[in-house]
Amino acid sequence: MIPFEESLLILSDVHLGNDLNDLRPRGPGSRERRSEQVDVDLANLLIHYARTPPSGRRWRLVIAGDFIDFIGMAILPADHQLDTEPSDEEREHGLGNASDHGRLKLRAVVARHRRVFEALAAFVAQGHALTLIHGNHDMEFHWDGVKRDLEALLVRMALAAGGKGESFASEFASRIEFAPWFYYAAGVAYIEHGHQYDTLCSTEHVMAPLSPVDPRRIARSFSDVLLRWVVRPTRGVPEYGHDRLGIHDYVMMGAHMGFGGLLRLVARFVSGVRELFRLRRGYLTAAAQTVREEHERRMDALAVTMRIGIEKLRELAALQVPPVTRSIPKILAGVLLDRLMLGVSAGIALSGLALFAGAHWWTWAAMGTVALLTLVAHRQLSAQRRVWFGEKLDNDATLVDRAGRLATLFPAAFVVMGHTHSPVMVPVAQGTSTYVNVGSWHEAEDEADRPASFKAARTHLVIHPAQAGHADTRPVGEFLTWAPAGPTRFPAGSGV
Repeated sequence: MIPFEESLLILSDVHLGNDLNDLRPRGPGSRERRSEQVDVDLANLLIHYARTPPSGRRWRLVIAGDFIDFIGMAILPADHQLDTEPSDEEREHGLGNASDHGRLKLRAVVARHRRVFEALAAFVAQGHALTLIHGNHDMEFHWDGVKRDLEALLVRMALAAGGKGESFASEFASRIEFAPWFYYAAGVAYIEHGHQYDTLCSTEHVMAPLSPVDPRRIARSFSDVLLRWVVRPTRGVPEYGHDRLGIHDYVMMGAHMGFGGLLRLVARFVSGVRELFRLRRGYLTAAAQTVREEHERRMDALAVTMRIGIEKLRELAALQVPPVTRSIPKILAGVLLDRLMLGVSAGIALSGLALFAGAHWWTWAAMGTVALLTLVAHRQLSAQRRVWFGEKLDNDATLVDRAGRLATLFPAAFVVMGHTHSPVMVPVAQGTSTYVNVGSWHEAEDEADRPASFKAARTHLVIHPAQAGHADTRPVGEFLTWAPAGPTRFPAGSGV
């Protein structure tokens, strides 16, 4: 095995562009921009490491997904020239995820967060490498056009900053790579985003995440549908953590909106549910088989490129969970319609008994039985929902479990993911490996009252290769957070 000679700098979930939203009203009291301090800190982090000599021959920045929040932004088509004609839904909710739509979104994100992209270009221009792993929010990197545009934008920035030489552009671009699934350095690190273990966000075919309804577009996840149809158009619904909301939360929000606002919220909700069932029907079409064949073709190619047996890749794929949109019961549970229908049915039954059965002892017994059966059914549905979606719907425990299995399939000192926004570091695989969730760099100015997991922890993982001649042949890792003075341990004593 060729010794690994690079130092890794790993972070995740930056969500650039998530504050680009043409749907919400602007004006007094509204927040139009996310915290610009996060951009400043991220740029400073890149500048710091670009200037800090690595233990390896160069730094490799690995962004473990959701660098750009393509699905978290809403840019109305307006007068933009597009090859893929926007659908009625895209005219209402914003540009979709076709290749040309994604390219237009990318340009808007670069304009909004230019400081970050200039620092990224400078990092690569100094001889370091960049790997972008696709997450569920930036699956548009599946399209070659989007990838080429990002490379070209970074090259132009590097040239404008002083890059010279005939071969500069090609050498610069050669240090940028896109990983549609995972990044693996044998014995050192296995890195992926983690959304494929979250049924609310997973896609059916990770190597070909195309919609069988329209292969010019990417398949939408359950979370994506709720975000587009309900969350972004509705003021007061949080964009992160909305999947934890229950019926009571939506009713209370509707009450604050007034009768008209409640009707609009219900209409959006119904439209979203209709879209979820439309997506499910897509899996039953002949086009779905074509998408599956494309996925298999790309799996075979990846196995050859990475020199990994196809059987091992299939074992890896078997750890993933199918999307909610494959199952009617999961769709109903995901939007809480199963419990809503249970409550309505119980209410009708109890009202009928009270109105028409008369004041008999057996009436009370029947009403008690209905109430008891409703309670039992409610608990059973709640238990089933926890099994499907995770106790807290953020899948932290699921990712820890998968990390242990991944460390067995792909031996590595570190198994690294993002997705949940919750930084954590724990031993897995009987202590032979360490799982690290590198948290997030996403924070909006109006999120002061949100849970800590939805604020930018500014965490990152640094892994240095084993040093030649040292008795300890293991790579050395540090879990760090960015502070005004530079990187510090997170939490204290987290070096491993």
